[in-house]
Amino acid sequence: MKFVTRANAKVDRIACPWLIRRFVDPNAEFLFVPVEQVMQVAADTGAIPFDVPNVELGHVDGRCSFESILIKYGLDDPALHVLAKVVHAADVTGDEHFSPLGPGLKAIAHGFAICHGDDDAKKMELEFPLYDALYAWCKQNS
Repeated sequence: MKFVTRANAKVDRIACPWLIRRFVDPNAEFLFVPVEQVMQVAADTGAIPFDVPNVELGHVDGRCSFESILIKYGLDDPALHVLAKVVHAADVTGDEHFSPLGPGLKAIAHGFAICHGDDDAKKMELEFPLYDALYAWCKQNS
């Protein structure tokens, strides 16, 4: 599977590739492009767009993209749903109350963005172990 989203990823746009690679398709490819090119790249390549307006795997009905992916792919692991609340709290302005861990995740994700700028592949490489650890914590505490 191939997915496409906006470049300069932070919270949801790194958490979603982690979720997809770990629970949907371990060989999934991710394209990060300027926002105005996402839908054209999706049409040209067959990539599934995520975390952009007006797509199924985006912010829909108050959900963040991570939560939309859980629904689309029928992922019902309770630990993933706890993690989804953390990602939501970190990603959606005004919903920080969804999880007390959200502000910390936001700070860390934005810190990676500061350190690595537009190198979204590097951010995925470095942040996936963070999400592995957070998922393990959620699994033990859910």
